[in-house]
Amino acid sequence: MTVSWSGYRRARRRSRQAWGLLVAVAASVIAALSWFFTAGQFAAAGPAAAGPTEAPVFDAAFMKPVAEPNPVPAGAALSALDGLAVKGRAPNTGYSREAFGQAWLDVDRNGCDTRNDILRRDLAGVVFTEGSSCKVTGGHFQEPYTGQAIEFRRGADTSSAVQIDHVVALGDAWQKGAQGLTPKERQSLANDPLNLVAADGQANQKKSAGDAATWLPKNTAIRCHYVARQISVKAAYGLWVTAAEKDAMKQVLASCPGQQTITAG
Repeated sequence: MTVSWSGYRRARRRSRQAWGLLVAVAASVIAALSWFFTAGQFAAAGPAAAGPTEAPVFDAAFMKPVAEPNPVPAGAALSALDGLAVKGRAPNTGYSREAFGQAWLDVDRNGCDTRNDILRRDLAGVVFTEGSSCKVTGGHFQEPYTGQAIEFRRGADTSSAVQIDHVVALGDAWQKGAQGLTPKERQSLANDPLNLVAADGQANQKKSAGDAATWLPKNTAIRCHYVARQISVKAAYGLWVTAAEKDAMKQVLASCPGQQTITAG
């Protein structure tokens, strides 16, 4: 087959154009992914209409304070964030839920286990099992992470709709200093009302062990409180943040520089 010089040049020009298009598309994809895994994933979620701006922390009527290794610094959450160490993640070696004690112990010794304490604290219209002042069987609330109204009904097929979220996930805590805590301190971390929020089950599962760099609530109105609560928990238990996590927290707090740290009790 004979190819003329002009045909050869046209073929080369088309080839260069095709490669140029491929490079442009690849650059766009990389830029989009970069945006998504920084601020984009949070913006893409969008706000929930009229979502809560904060979640309950402590109810002295039936809860008792849990001992924390360090006091939460008073003042701006941004200042407390700057006081946290910045390091990479430690290996996940040895992590298990049992490293933080048996799930939902009565750490504050008020006679009720932690899960039921948090349900009682966070839900409205609470209904207890007949003859019990602890076991919550029903209630409703405007869920803080999605902003949606949710009904809770205890049962094999319904209880999972409302789960108790560790604001600082235990898996995240394990890789950021909790390995160095005593067993009693880890037990406190897992049951501290400062670190616990009743949440939509699907949202909690999606969060998993994510930190602020990888997951934030869909309800944008709660994010300042949520991030300040994470900072407060990490300060109380001597945990650190990664550089990406700190950047994400600062991004959230930039919209609410007056946000204060949060304490329980």
